[in-house]
Amino acid sequence: MYKELDHLLSADTTIDSWYDDGCVIASEMLAEFSPSDWGELSNKVLNKPIEWQRKIAYCLDNKCSVHDFNILISLLNTNDEELFEICIDTLRSYSSLESKKMILDNPQILQRVNDLLPTASIPVRKMLEDFLTKIHS
Repeated sequence: MYKELDHLLSADTTIDSWYDDGCVIASEMLAEFSPSDWGELSNKVLNKPIEWQRKIAYCLDNKCSVHDFNILISLLNTNDEELFEICIDTLRSYSSLESKKMILDNPQILQRVNDLLPTASIPVRKMLEDFLTKIHS
């Protein structure tokens, strides 16, 4: 299943096509992942092109497993601001005490979010503030 997901994420698509159809298909694929698929994804995600990483970060959610959470956390170590914002946006849906603790135990994540706030656009600022509110609640 990983190879099919890799092919989908590697495909050249328009932005509309990706957000209308591609991300839905990718999310459905992720829901069917086996432990070995998750292992392969975890091992390869950081070596993929930035656009591929942005797509996977957008598709991960808190319905799959702890694997998707760990992948998002690993993707936060990026210099790409858009990827970082996508990961933070996706992490807002993680409401378990365990996931909040893992984020709070990584102060560099919170520091980076706070560093982005002053210069972020209004929609991004609202998303970042919402993330901080949810993490601290």
